[in-house]
Amino acid sequence: MLDYPMSIAVNQKEKLMECTIDWRGPDGMLFISRTGSGHIVPMDGAPDGGGQNLAARPMEMVLVGAGGCAAYDVVLILKRGRHTVTGCQVRLTAERADTEPKVFTSIHYAFVITGHKLPLAAVERAVELSKTKYCSAIAMLEKTAVITSSVELVQAPEA
Repeated sequence: MLDYPMSIAVNQKEKLMECTIDWRGPDGMLFISRTGSGHIVPMDGAPDGGGQNLAARPMEMVLVGAGGCAAYDVVLILKRGRHTVTGCQVRLTAERADTEPKVFTSIHYAFVITGHKLPLAAVERAVELSKTKYCSAIAMLEKTAVITSSVELVQAPEA
């Protein structure tokens, strides 16, 4: 474990990131992760792999992180563009390789964005900017996976 105070990582704009993962053995495959930002995230495996299905699988967490990263970007880009965003959902579907290491080979991001008078072009641009410029997770995953996306725009009634 790195022996740096958490404030250093924050001051360097997350250039330095850390986490600690502890196995809760000897029975099962439950792992407890502690992030450098102070959060606790459990992970477990399927029963056929020795787990007890108590938490998300590690590769599901990779997918969760990628989806969270992209959704964060899209909402931030739209808000900075002074668009009224009231909802953002992204559903990821992914395929993995048949052989070890079972990397992701394709990932599809299906965005549903809700807002008031949101132009479709602005939403599509935000999704594209996330994919091509801002999302660190996509930048890493596209080394092994074909990344695709779709956008559904829902115009919310004004309150």
